[in-house]
Amino acid sequence: HGCWRIRRAEIDAAVQLLLKLKVDYKQMTGQDYKAGCPPSENLIVSNNGPAADDCDGEDLVDPWNVSASSTKGVDYDKLIVRFGSSKIDKELLERIEKVSGQRAHHFLRRGIFFSHRDMHQILDAYEKHKSFYLYTGRGPSSEAMHVGHLIPFIFTKWLQDVFDIPLVVQMTDDEKYLWKDLTLEECHRFTVENAKDIIACGFDVNKTFIFSDLDYMGASPQFYRNVVKVQKHVTFNQVKGIFGFTDSDCIGKISFPAIQAAPSFSSSFPQIFGGKKDVPCLIPCAIDQDPYFRMTRDVAPRIGLLKPALLHSTFFPALQGAQTKMSASDPNSSIFLTDTPKQIKNKINKHAFSGGKDTVEEHRKYGGNTEVDVSFLYLTFFLEDDEKLEKIKEDYTSGALLTGELKKILIETLQPMIAQHQERRKQVTDEMVQQFMTPRPLNYKF
Repeated sequence: HGCWRIRRAEIDAAVQLLLKLKVDYKQMTGQDYKAGCPPSENLIVSNNGPAADDCDGEDLVDPWNVSASSTKGVDYDKLIVRFGSSKIDKELLERIEKVSGQRAHHFLRRGIFFSHRDMHQILDAYEKHKSFYLYTGRGPSSEAMHVGHLIPFIFTKWLQDVFDIPLVVQMTDDEKYLWKDLTLEECHRFTVENAKDIIACGFDVNKTFIFSDLDYMGASPQFYRNVVKVQKHVTFNQVKGIFGFTDSDCIGKISFPAIQAAPSFSSSFPQIFGGKKDVPCLIPCAIDQDPYFRMTRDVAPRIGLLKPALLHSTFFPALQGAQTKMSASDPNSSIFLTDTPKQIKNKINKHAFSGGKDTVEEHRKYGGNTEVDVSFLYLTFFLEDDEKLEKIKEDYTSGALLTGELKKILIETLQPMIAQHQERRKQVTDEMVQQFMTPRPLNYKF
């Protein structure tokens, strides 16, 4: 009888859980749960909150955490299916080349930017001589940025150059104040310091507006109006489902996604677009930011505005391996833009995860694994020569190239790149930062 009572208690608990899940389902989707009937597509349901991600060795990907269940890193094909985006295929690549008149950037050719939403519509409009604008951003949580932070900016600069279009860069100093143990003054100072690194990527001051949320929100009534429109059309349940917020999160966090959504709408920048509501927006970003823009795209038609299009990049892996992304808070996981040539060399030699074998004999015999070797992965980002990269891959896989030699190639690629970045950053004065951050009209053709 004792056994039976325990079993009964287990069944009761399971029934209670099922009932609770049905209530949660109804709250989130507005529909009663029916087995075999998934919720309709335009509803935002929890498909990347922490609970959904921790089960069955799934990769965890949200705006604050990235961890992969495999040493090869995040399974991006699965992520495309889970997030409901589209793969950047050969046809889209060829179309980007045809419309822009330029060879595709190596980030596109190598699948570093691998997924999109509505890129075809952007190209359709551009072919009809209708301009679009770019929007990307940076959360300024520390003074020093690492090489992974440059990825969206390097690519965005290429897009700005080949399409000759305006760019807005949102510095979410308000977000960092809400999430981190930092003062408002520190967050604002990091914005200015990080803006110098962004400017050093070579953006055109006549086509680029960089703004701090803490400054611009109070200075732009149109921007704030769009924030409020988004806030009105997203429920607490929806943001809990999308971002995994809990009842103990401060209310600033809960309303913040609306602030990241607002730059997706051209009417948020009347000084640039003269009040036009219909200039399409393209957002190049790492795929962990996608939840913000799934929410934005869901809300846009309900507030009479255009859905932004997106281009998603993979994560820049930590030195320790592709299972996590590089983090500014762990100095040994990252190569910073402030590192000296010696620091770069030591970090790569000491910390870069190797796909090579344990002994030279084994390595010569069996070869190395480029899928997990961090030095090779970094070269796919920063070595522009396709033929050279292919040769390195062949030699490493066959065992002709040793891990130490591969690391040396990476060191010799990164040292000059970072030294040149530091040189350009030195040329960026406070006046230049001020110029980029002043709301003003930008030069571009419609």
